[in-house]
Amino acid sequence: MSTVRIALANLREPTTPSESVQFATAAIREAGRQQARVLCFPECFIPGYRWPDTKLPAPDPLFLEQAWVTVAEAAKAAGVTVILGTERLTERGLQITACVINADGTIAGWQDKGQLDPSEERQYPAFGTERGVFTAGPLTFGVVICHEGWRYPETVRWAVRRGAQVVFHPHASQAEPGGYRPTMFGDPANSFHEKAILCRAAENTCYFASVNCASDGSPTTSAVARPDGSLQCAQPYGLPGLLVADLDLSAATGLLAARCRTSPL
Repeated sequence: MSTVRIALANLREPTTPSESVQFATAAIREAGRQQARVLCFPECFIPGYRWPDTKLPAPDPLFLEQAWVTVAEAAKAAGVTVILGTERLTERGLQITACVINADGTIAGWQDKGQLDPSEERQYPAFGTERGVFTAGPLTFGVVICHEGWRYPETVRWAVRRGAQVVFHPHASQAEPGGYRPTMFGDPANSFHEKAILCRAAENTCYFASVNCASDGSPTTSAVARPDGSLQCAQPYGLPGLLVADLDLSAATGLLAARCRTSPL
């Protein structure tokens, strides 16, 4: 049996760009101490997701470049592969992306968000057009970002059909005024998002690892679903910390993704 330990950075939302880097490097060090091979951060963790009422400063490419260098140095020091939810400025405007950093501190590549929620398109007008898979030792993985994983299951299948044993799902969600506030994973009153986590795993015979920030009343939390669609573990709602999971890669066969006859992906 080949087992790989992963970690999800279910951290408090940073209030400033500099705080996001401090939180990220501390989490990387902790993931290294816990011997995780891969650590995944939520969507746009650096510099922070730009909610409609955000007070974050305007996008700063120089800050982002230095932040990526700092995180890469932390990844190398800890010996951890990092999936960093971040943003970058492009010719088409601001883009949501994930920077995949190898355990030696080199950048393996980027997974840009290709399917945006309609509410995001004004703030983040640029979108990705290509997908990829990445490796960390014996683990092959894909990355789908927030809305992609919730509403476009084809993005998960794409990665699994190309060998991904786990698909990481960095996302961002906050409590809405007067909205329902879940307290326990699996409560029938909770939103569809928990069910989607289980479905993405079961319909592809892969692990699905979804990560959000910890905030009071958030409608989602971080969780890992097994290839049979059962829940392996979930972070208690609103509680900051690393969610660590040991994945049995022999269970992630990708069987159902491979058997799909109707999808061109």
